[in-house]
Amino acid sequence: MTRSPSVPNSENPIVRYVRDTRAELSKVTWPTREEGTRLTVVVLIVTVVASLFLFSFDSLFSYLVTLFLQIF
Repeated sequence: MTRSPSVPNSENPIVRYVRDTRAELSKVTWPTREEGTRLTVVVLIVTVVASLFLFSFDSLFSYLVTLFLQIF
């Protein structure tokens, strides 16, 4: 396996990592402020709905287990 000729062997791995990371981040298409705000609102709504759903099922099963334990 041969090494890439563009990367010298003596280059610091940390420097190479930072350079590669900056190069990749420059390729990213960042959302606009409006898109970011809209997507944040969607995430918050989905989180609240999911938490209410899980809370309701947890409360229901807790009640059923309590009822079951009182009977037996």
